[in-house]
Amino acid sequence: MIVGVDGSPEAVAAAGWAARESALRGVDLRIVYADEWPDAETIQHSSPGARRRWAEELLDEAAEAGRREHPALEIETRHLSGRPAGVLADEAAEAGLLVLGSRGLGGVRGFLLGSVGMATISVTERPVVLVRAPGGPYTPERAAPAGPTRDVVVGVDIDQGFAPLLDFAFQEAAPRGDRVVVLYGWSIRPVVRDASALVAAEREVSPDIVWRLAEALRPWRRKFPSVEVAERSPIGSPAQLLLHATGNADLVVVGRRARRGPWGAHIGSVTHAVIHHCPVPVAVIAHD
Repeated sequence: MIVGVDGSPEAVAAAGWAARESALRGVDLRIVYADEWPDAETIQHSSPGARRRWAEELLDEAAEAGRREHPALEIETRHLSGRPAGVLADEAAEAGLLVLGSRGLGGVRGFLLGSVGMATISVTERPVVLVRAPGGPYTPERAAPAGPTRDVVVGVDIDQGFAPLLDFAFQEAAPRGDRVVVLYGWSIRPVVRDASALVAAEREVSPDIVWRLAEALRPWRRKFPSVEVAERSPIGSPAQLLLHATGNADLVVVGRRARRGPWGAHIGSVTHAVIHHCPVPVAVIAHD
């Protein structure tokens, strides 16, 4: 597993999450700092030697924190040069999972905020998990009280391929003892804006959607018989429904198209909204 750090509170939270996840999975952890040197700001305020020492101290602190919490965990550090998005994507190609800090819509510093985080997601086909710092405006501490069972919430579109999302969600939920909540939000586009017609249309369409979702989940229920599954297919905005489902969640899983178009990789509007507003860690899974 790979985690990118930059000294920000979000990156510290990401390193902690990655260490716990690595210990849970029984895999090694690599902590990476990508130094895009030189640039105008670093030339003005620090020397190459000072910058290098700062980076090494940052990596050592992150590794030591991980070893304190998980003494048996194998942790490696790497200080690399280059554009962070490309460096992290290259590192992720060797690993099963890449973890980054995320500020959502806040923050103005650090290489792990918006543009670079989004760029990293766009150039790697490996799963990427974005983690918030504790105590911020959209953090789990301010979410609804947790119940006895935690959730891994996964947003799907039954008209698209979502097998990689379910694979990831169930594999995450099984060792934690979490429930998988599979959520499909849909809408009706009526010819007329009549309330009774909408109710009738929903009554007619809803059973088919419920059946299709249940059928799609059968292989994962068989493969993971110990994992509790909840299927939800309400009418509504998928992004809003996913965000409302985070109160008892450990993780939210969303997808993006792996195919690249003329303007680069496509990150859909639902995934974009969840990345920026979700209070809990978000896993972005590339799929066909």
